[in-house]
Amino acid sequence: MAIGSYPSTRLRRTRQAAFIRDMVRETRLVPAQLIQPLFVAENALRGPVAAMPGVTRLDLDELVRECEALYALGIRSVALFPVTPAERKTPNGDEALNPDSLMCRAIKAVKQALPQIGIVADVALDPYTSHGQDGVLDEAGRVDNDASCEILRRQALLYARCGVDIVAPSDMMDGRIGHIRQVLERDGCKDTLILSYAAKYASSFYGPFRDAVGSGSNLGKGGKETYQMDPANTDEALREVALDLDEGADIVMVKPGLPYLDIIRRIKDGFGVPVAAYQVSGEYSMLKAAAANGWLDEKKAVLEALVCLRRAGADMILSYHAKDAAGWLGA
Repeated sequence: MAIGSYPSTRLRRTRQAAFIRDMVRETRLVPAQLIQPLFVAENALRGPVAAMPGVTRLDLDELVRECEALYALGIRSVALFPVTPAERKTPNGDEALNPDSLMCRAIKAVKQALPQIGIVADVALDPYTSHGQDGVLDEAGRVDNDASCEILRRQALLYARCGVDIVAPSDMMDGRIGHIRQVLERDGCKDTLILSYAAKYASSFYGPFRDAVGSGSNLGKGGKETYQMDPANTDEALREVALDLDEGADIVMVKPGLPYLDIIRRIKDGFGVPVAAYQVSGEYSMLKAAAANGWLDEKKAVLEALVCLRRAGADMILSYHAKDAAGWLGA
């Protein structure tokens, strides 16, 4: 009988009890690998997000308390997303460069209260534009790549000066990483990390997020296919990552998460750099809805999904489940 054949080799032996399953487990998930996205709002814009059960738009005091609670659970980083009042949205997203914007005040408030927590700041114009696109439009109504990059680099620098640890350009404009890295170096913010949304797909899974930040209604029937990636493409993702790394990105992101496990693995194998995955709002809402209907065990399904992202090669995961997952992992 050949060595390694049945019955000499029974793989079920290492599955028969919890102690041995724990010892041979290949992929580990710990709270420090999770990043909790948080929505920041004021006045009437505060409150629950209907399309994302359990997610709430927080004012500054609530934000600080939530960050403290997350840190106590072992989560070491949060990603902030502002909700901008309609009256402050303009075609050019001017509020993105306001040094007294809600985002700037949020960064400072969290850093003052909890300096040890890492803050990831979204760099994009869609929370601030009246048309809902991630960049400014030219006279023909198309997103102007280079004009948008000029604003994005100033936005990133503003957040760096406010004390943010990581700027995360999510816009998918060509060349924006180089623009941002150059201005950060020039201004003495050389230690500010850039987490690039390098492979961000034009996905159908973003709907609940757009409702949460109020950009969906502005976008209307418009799409973002001229700058976000085609879901059918994989080689193109590697080109995007290579360009962003060459321009100075420290971490590259794949968004969405679970539908793009193959992209995460190809990037990790191909570049060997820190890789983030974003388990997006649509993924969150689907799991929540299924659990609410009794179709899935929420705890088991969520932890399985997060482990799958880690197994594919993600070093860190942005997830709206992060707080719950950290609690389950520590239980």
